[in-house]
Amino acid sequence: MVKPKTKSDIEIARNANMRPVVEIAKERFGINEKYLDPHGHYKAKISLDHIAGLPDRSKAKLILVTAMTPTAAGEGKTTTTVGLGDALNRIGKNASICLREPSLGPCFGMKGGAAGGGYAQVVPMEEINLHFTGDFHAIGAANNLLSALIDNHIYWGHEPALDPRRVTWRRVVDMNDRALRSIVTSLGGVANGFPKEAGFDITVASEVMAIFCLAQSTEDLNNRLANIVVGQTRERKPVYARDLKADGPMTALLKDAIKPNLVQTLENNPAFVHGGPFANIAHGCNSVIATKT
Repeated sequence: MVKPKTKSDIEIARNANMRPVVEIAKERFGINEKYLDPHGHYKAKISLDHIAGLPDRSKAKLILVTAMTPTAAGEGKTTTTVGLGDALNRIGKNASICLREPSLGPCFGMKGGAAGGGYAQVVPMEEINLHFTGDFHAIGAANNLLSALIDNHIYWGHEPALDPRRVTWRRVVDMNDRALRSIVTSLGGVANGFPKEAGFDITVASEVMAIFCLAQSTEDLNNRLANIVVGQTRERKPVYARDLKADGPMTALLKDAIKPNLVQTLENNPAFVHGGPFANIAHGCNSVIATKT
């Protein structure tokens, strides 16, 4: 007897019977289409104006799936969360799930994607695992804008006088690239600034990512970004992002990214996928905004 071929995760995802995300938003949450920012037919961002006007949901129950070591079959936090959400909906509960966004680094490494597995997946899986709605690119741009402003601040000798030897802020890229972990910047002559040691982290390990997921509004995001310590003066006094007037421009780059993303499971149940700080350096959860929505 020949055993039937087991379908791969990507085969299952590509054969998914997805519903338009605007229908899911309307039926499950009563969200008018004008409060959605669709990115194609199957993923959308939800307006912060709509979220701010939601009634109190203090009676809602929250289940946190954490500290899961995946099995050999790949059953970990994401797969368990998706399966649990679908199961609760199957028995008549009004449940939605919240997940972190995948990072391109692990997606192209040994770990692979982060949209679940088997029949416990969120879709469109390939788009979620790749660029999705561009949130991580915006976070990387905001982070690296601050790096550029730091170098410019030092170059022109602005106050407070940031000590080039005591700059703690690093650039980021959403890829595993060990050659960039430790580098020297500003080579090539006087016009390019003061050479110094620097380096890149992966975007999901950045302080901006952690702040992004803790912020509860655009104003809160701006305030948290303003309080970032980028280095010290020669007197070892802290220098903040607000001292470089970086918080406003950084917030502007994140104004769309901060809106939570709505997608669906294979069983057409709602799923929020938003933010993705690494758990070994930060809190390892999706955004507070998505969870509260």
